Amino acid sequence: MTQSDAIPASWRAALEPVLASAKSRALGGFLKAEEAAGKAIYPPRGSRLAALALTPLDAVKVVILGQDPYHGPGQAHGLSFSVEPGVKVPPSLNNIYKELAADLGLPVPAHGDLRSWARQGVLLLNAALTVEDGKPTSHQGKGWEEITDAVVAAVAAKTEPCVFLLWGNHARKKAAKITGLGKGSHHLVLIAPHPSPLSAYAGWFGSKHFSQTNAFLEARGRDAIDWRL
Repeated sequence: MTQSDAIPASWRAALEPVLASAKSRALGGFLKAEEAAGKAIYPPRGSRLAALALTPLDAVKVVILGQDPYHGPGQAHGLSFSVEPGVKVPPSLNNIYKELAADLGLPVPAHGDLRSWARQGVLLLNAALTVEDGKPTSHQGKGWEEITDAVVAAVAAKTEPCVFLLWGNHARKKAAKITGLGKGSHHLVLIAPHPSPLSAYAGWFGSKHFSQTNAFLEARGRDAIDWRL
């Protein structure tokens, strides 16, 4: 962690205890050492906590949880599954768009920028928030999980009903961090395989997470998400 990746104000109370831990300090040292060794780390400094900056804790209605950032140059910019305008839509996001079209009848977007979702209260989070160039899951187990566990727990502690969309095995592990699971929970937890081409046909397609999310929110007096891009 660096000064350019400072915790946004709305998340500080929830995250400061875990950031003071030895594991988090080790994460900071690991990232500095990797960069000092000349390794390309994505997303770049200054954007690794973009999801928290764009979606304050009190605004969160939905959490979309993926695995780790895109590991190709110019793709990851701090929001899970999102890429900057002008960057080719990655295969996982293309499959998200296919399911969105099948579920809600929306046109497939021509770009991969998901910031409009983030501004509506969709926290676009990954289990790990950095990755080495060309090496998926390379920063798993380095300390990010404790931080993202705390993020998920902070949302789960909210009194307003929220939806947690856990996509893939790394995301599924966060289910234990969501309080009130099971009968009587005021949150909705939906689990599906990762939308990657490697697993999308194992249950991602046809999951209808987008329509289920909006039905849940509207039934509880919360505004639905406008998924159009």
